Amino acid sequence: MEIKVLGTGCPKCKNLEKLTQEAVEMSGVTANVTKVEDIMVIMKYGIMATPALVIDGKVVVKGRVPSVAEIISLLKG
Repeated sequence: MEIKVLGTGCPKCKNLEKLTQEAVEMSGVTANVTKVEDIMVIMKYGIMATPALVIDGKVVVKGRVPSVAEIISLLKG
């Protein structure tokens, strides 16, 4: 599973990255989590509000920080 956290480095973006790492560990899924801060790359996803969470190329959350439970649900989706 390929997970990307999109955000320019604001506190919410950093928090989403931390919560995503926690959710991956708690759920037991095998995933590669990367942080994308390049605004040009973020724009390619059509994101107008960060942070955003992308799982296997699909934007699943944008403009907010979901709970760990919600992220786990998205991972098992």
